[in-house]
Amino acid sequence: MYRKNAWESLPAEENQQMEQFAIAYRRFLDAGKTERECVTEAVRQAEEKGFVDLAKAVKEGRKIGKGDRLYCNWMGKSIMLFVIGEKPIEQGMNILGAHIDSPRVDVKQNPLYEDEGFGYLDTHYYGGIKKYQWVTTPMAIHGVMVKKSGEIVNVRIGEAADDPVFCFSDLLIHLSADQMSQTAAKVIEGEQLNLIIGSRPATGEEKDAIKTGLMRLLTEKYGVEEEDFISAELEIVPAGASRDLGLDRSMILGYGHDDRVCAYPSMAAVLNYEGVPERTLCAVLCDKEEIGSVGATGMNAYFFENTMAELMALAGEGSELSLRRALANSLMLSSDVSAGFDPNYPSVFERKNTAFLGKGVCFNKYTGSRGKSGSNDANPEFIAQLRRIMDDAGVAWQTAELGRVDAGGGGTIAYICAKYGMNVIDCGVAVLSMHAPWEVISKVDLWQEYKAYCAFLKEAGK
Repeated sequence: MYRKNAWESLPAEENQQMEQFAIAYRRFLDAGKTERECVTEAVRQAEEKGFVDLAKAVKEGRKIGKGDRLYCNWMGKSIMLFVIGEKPIEQGMNILGAHIDSPRVDVKQNPLYEDEGFGYLDTHYYGGIKKYQWVTTPMAIHGVMVKKSGEIVNVRIGEAADDPVFCFSDLLIHLSADQMSQTAAKVIEGEQLNLIIGSRPATGEEKDAIKTGLMRLLTEKYGVEEEDFISAELEIVPAGASRDLGLDRSMILGYGHDDRVCAYPSMAAVLNYEGVPERTLCAVLCDKEEIGSVGATGMNAYFFENTMAELMALAGEGSELSLRRALANSLMLSSDVSAGFDPNYPSVFERKNTAFLGKGVCFNKYTGSRGKSGSNDANPEFIAQLRRIMDDAGVAWQTAELGRVDAGGGGTIAYICAKYGMNVIDCGVAVLSMHAPWEVISKVDLWQEYKAYCAFLKEAGK
């Protein structure tokens, strides 16, 4: 089944809209290099659109009804957005679900030390990365340090034009005979990812003078002490802004496309919805997907279910049975990326069932690995409904698997949400160099994705 290049079918009047949407997405990508920063930006945009904090509505005992717009900020690392529809919530919602964490390197709790003239931060990588890709490239530090008093100190170093940057070192090629004989998994070991953050000794200090000098700088700038690292969440990410890629500016090179290239259009589709929908709309942007959706802010937690219970109580639908019915009657696009076909590595792809950059939004009936292990296998009745919606809306779309059957695989949050009995399918865009410090997506795919999400919110379940 041949799918045309989406550029060829792009209406001329949509070209400017596509470019403006890409600019807005790049701003979000650059502002949100961590899940906390994504939530902060999402809250800002939601409040600009008139969305009300659900926690405030609950505290005030406010009653909600059709057309109301609410958001729930969960621990600063996950967020849910709702637009209440005409029909009772019990009859189901149209949900867009994505994740806002990305592969990175985290700072350990006792990280600061010096060794032979260098000051370092000790680290532990997060998510699936090729460790050798992260050395000798400029890095920034983003995150928070929380003092014993509870004061939260925001840290962001390496993004401003006059900021310093940091890096992980690598062995020079002249002495790398043994290193070059190692497998790629062993070329750089996890414990070798020690971030260089300085080298100047503090004046008048004889012991740990470099470490002392660096700690003084942190104290002067942020008012923190070394023990505050224990209650810190600092993430090391590639420094610098996303960029247009290609002479024709058809693509975007950036950190964190997986999965913010799905999170932003999901958020925007709900925030930009005009009027009162037939069914209640929801966007859930969650944390911890890259490490199995664990923890209090991952999709395996009960925060989504608990938030739904609060929302339905305010809507006068507060019974346990109503909640169960609402979840089971919902329809969901698990908005996550797919592996884009790379002509440099064709052997791991099966061309007939592969996502191609430039051919539109991508549906994955199942992900998982090998024998579909760990996947959600979407129902064909749901897929048929989506085919109709996408074609009626003029959306360029394609279908794919995550590589050849025995080549590997991966997972999303789809199977977690499917446990409620709702119909779920993975739906995102193709990404080149996924999980690398800098990933690649197509602007036309991003635009088709946004159109697909808007059409789904409006038409699904009718």
